[in-house]
Amino acid sequence: MSDTAAPAMPARKKRGGGRPSALRLLLNNTLATTGLLVLVLIILIALAAPFLPLPDPDVTAPADRLLRPLADGHLLGTDALGRDILSRLIWGARVSLAVGISATLIAAFFGSLIGLVAGYAGGRVDALLMRGIDMVMAFPYILLALAIVAALGPGLLNALYAIAVVNIPFFARNIRGITIGLSRREFVDAARLSGKSNARILFGEVLPNVLPIIIITMSTTIGWMILETAGLSFLGLGAQPPQADLGSMLGDGRKILFTAPHVSIIPGLMIFVLVMSINLFGDGVRDVLDPRLKSGALTRPVARTAVERARVPERQPHKDNVLDVVDLNTQFHIGSSVYRAVGGVDLHLKQGECLGIVGESGSGKSVTAMSLMGLVPTPPGRITGGAAWLEGEDLFAVSDERIRQLRGADVSHVFQDPLSTLHPLFTVGDQLTEAIMAHRPIKRSDADKRAEELLRLVRITNPTERLKVYPHELSGGMRQRICIAMALANDAKIIIADEPTTALDVTVQAQILSLLDTLRRESNAAILFITHDFGVVSAVCDRVAVMYAGRIVETGRTQDVLENPAHPYTGKLIDCVPVLGQPERRLDAIEGRPPVVDNLPAGCAFADRCPRAQADCRAGEITLSPFGEDRAVRCLHPLERGAAHA
Repeated sequence: MSDTAAPAMPARKKRGGGRPSALRLLLNNTLATTGLLVLVLIILIALAAPFLPLPDPDVTAPADRLLRPLADGHLLGTDALGRDILSRLIWGARVSLAVGISATLIAAFFGSLIGLVAGYAGGRVDALLMRGIDMVMAFPYILLALAIVAALGPGLLNALYAIAVVNIPFFARNIRGITIGLSRREFVDAARLSGKSNARILFGEVLPNVLPIIIITMSTTIGWMILETAGLSFLGLGAQPPQADLGSMLGDGRKILFTAPHVSIIPGLMIFVLVMSINLFGDGVRDVLDPRLKSGALTRPVARTAVERARVPERQPHKDNVLDVVDLNTQFHIGSSVYRAVGGVDLHLKQGECLGIVGESGSGKSVTAMSLMGLVPTPPGRITGGAAWLEGEDLFAVSDERIRQLRGADVSHVFQDPLSTLHPLFTVGDQLTEAIMAHRPIKRSDADKRAEELLRLVRITNPTERLKVYPHELSGGMRQRICIAMALANDAKIIIADEPTTALDVTVQAQILSLLDTLRRESNAAILFITHDFGVVSAVCDRVAVMYAGRIVETGRTQDVLENPAHPYTGKLIDCVPVLGQPERRLDAIEGRPPVVDNLPAGCAFADRCPRAQADCRAGEITLSPFGEDRAVRCLHPLERGAAHA
């Protein structure tokens, strides 16, 4: 068997697609698109007012007063002075839009500036600026606006200033709160250490992170500004006769509402349509600027991963296995790209057994485990094929309510970071009892006793006092023990441990591994252990499955795989692990990077990084083939026994 690498293949065609543009994301939102189209239409008509064949909106014609809509020469009728309502509506919308947008820009500029400076500077500067904002907010905003207009005098420009001033605190408070959080982040500390001035940090580092919030707030505030301006004009403090805006038109018709209702209803409907379109568009802008929603769809993640299986595997589960996974396929659809995170995985797990899934970051380990209980967020994730049988029950075919019953009861999770898993506002005892009572109809006192038993089970001393503390009061190892206790709260049949020791130091890691192994044997629960460290696998796992680019490339008993790896990738992973007492052992590294799963190469996905790759490795489907007793490998040229450590 030749070890000579095959000649380099031509570069694959550059993949297209990628994340959708902001415009495309916006257009995917039907309501936001509708609001945008209506708003653009109104703006275009308002801008074209001087060029449209409309009567003078200010010219009175007493002989034509109070004509009904569809009257000859007056599509929407006339008002009490005989002025054409359609003409005044278009010109009035033009004025209302100009005032609303201008007032929003003024309030956003000064309010955001005050919020940025106060939040970043803190101390006396923050106290001084915020007490001034508090003084403004102490008055009801509409009364304050009326007082400002009364002091400056009635008029549209003065109404604009009044509306802008009373909305400055709204921007200042919002932006200050966000700035306070950002100014204490590590990237700001790094900017300070680099020697940047406060002004450069504020406007170069903090402002870009705050800008989406400012834009979102502006998009939802313009509608308020138009309504507030219309209110002042309705009271006679905004636009002055004969100038028209939507509020003054509404005010003109209030005295004849019952005799000529169209004079008030038409501008009222215009205000409604205008404000509604702006608000719908603002909601769309908010969603587009939210980085968590840039996944190709504007709906937020649902409670369970979407299952879109074209067919169900014919192979039935084995009666001795507590879990059987057959041909699992999980994809992420982001824009026009399809990321095949899991591309046909087969697994089985017996009661009391520990199966380790090993691989580099991005190989699909966590997605495989999270797919079982529908924890992959949709959008963008979806299960497109395969089946997962838990004691003969197809997890992908059961109802959402059944999945909820199984989560935390039959199948439980222990995640990597316990600090983000545990709720910071509730005590350890509250969270443990909640996990117990969610699946057991027992009293709170009985749940508290069970929580104490669980803490003793995971070797936590003084459990009564520990139940009263908050997660931040515990060390990393203690928090992880709490998470393990929650996983054991309802005698789960399967515990999915997703890299539970990665964030811990070596000593605590050894304790957690020993604890998991002991609890597994005592409770006879099966464990699906996810890690990238073969050293951890050797300590607790009975069998191991090696993943690469979303597929299992080798599986077998742990000792057999560690002593004689068959797949070159497995051999490389083992060579990366130092062995105590063998200082002369050479630590190897895997050259290159894993392929992106939306552009997988033909044949073996590891071929570009494999020193044993040959021409046949880059063509056709490579199946997971038997390789000795209880072993399988996805390789055409597996390693010879002993070759991995040669």
